[in-house]
Amino acid sequence: MVEGHCMKCKEKREMKDATQVKMKNGRDAIKGTCSTCGCGMYKIGKL
Repeated sequence: MVEGHCMKCKEKREMKDATQVKMKNGRDAIKGTCSTCGCGMYKIGKL
């Protein structure tokens, strides 16, 4: 599991359904949902 910062919980949480995506500027990022509240999360970097 990948960890990221949830803006809604204001804590580091594990990401559910983490997938690798490319941002508009070409950088790699990881997109997923918070395992606690279900809010969308992003983390810049590779999976």
